[in-house]
Amino acid sequence: MLEVKQLTRLYGTFKAVDNVSFKITKGEIVGLLGHNGAGKTTIMKMISGFIESNQGSIEIDGADIQKDLKTAQQSLGYLPENLPIYPEMTVADYLDYASDMRGLTGETKISEIKRVIQATDIVPKLLSPISTLSRGYKQRVGVAQAILGKPRLLILDEPTNGLDPTQTQLIRALIRDLAKEATVILSTHIMQEVDALCDRVLIIRNGQLAMDAKLNELHESNKLHLSTSLTKDELATLLQPLSAVTQVEAISAEESVYHYRLKIQETANPLELCGEIANLIISSEATLYAIGQEHRDLETLFREVNEVPVVASPSEVQDAA
Repeated sequence: MLEVKQLTRLYGTFKAVDNVSFKITKGEIVGLLGHNGAGKTTIMKMISGFIESNQGSIEIDGADIQKDLKTAQQSLGYLPENLPIYPEMTVADYLDYASDMRGLTGETKISEIKRVIQATDIVPKLLSPISTLSRGYKQRVGVAQAILGKPRLLILDEPTNGLDPTQTQLIRALIRDLAKEATVILSTHIMQEVDALCDRVLIIRNGQLAMDAKLNELHESNKLHLSTSLTKDELATLLQPLSAVTQVEAISAEESVYHYRLKIQETANPLELCGEIANLIISSEATLYAIGQEHRDLETLFREVNEVPVVASPSEVQDAA
């Protein structure tokens, strides 16, 4: 649905985006993450046709954005972080104008405006000037204009910014519904948003693609945490029969309690291995205080990927932990 190849954007001699490539298929919700200045907003602007690339290509639904921008943009809905909404217009007037800009006419235009109004729950503010709206309502109007015409590719930059919890849940449900028929790229600084919505994550660092992986793969860990009375040498000797344990790392110690991180083979079953290690420790008459698979949230993963060389695979991020 979307294919980006070797995308590069220069500002003078500075590379804001450096040789970025990825594909996104229909129905995927993909999170685009990166620190401020990493290049993610520049990537979104190039995909949407707002700025040109210095190198590389972008195809939306088979249309090359450099050769046929108009056709490509017909498949696209875009919510920038700072949407240029005209403050003197009412919400109804603005959606009418946005529909005209998308080339909607007649009954199709009327039905589409009705659909997006209901989908974003902005009926109470239809006749209000945009300048009088709260940040949350302005954001919902922005989402409404982005989904006019049922675009096949939807790019959302901070879509729940300024929304209260109820409004956030409404927009999340809307995004899930849209993904049944469209591809969604979601840029946000809220990690819970990515966890709640996305199937896959792209992490941009210093203009380069630092990671491209399924979210469930990122959460999987090939490490165990262990607390025991055994010293590192004693533990290493005890675990020698278990080839699935590939590394023993001492984390900390307090009195006679030692804490370790055990790296295990990716093909190993973590729960079964925990049981085997527990049996060995108990059989040796040492004390087992705790053992379990390492749990990592997306915020931890994001921090780790910004500490390893680009491009990183999920296994490289785990190695850096």
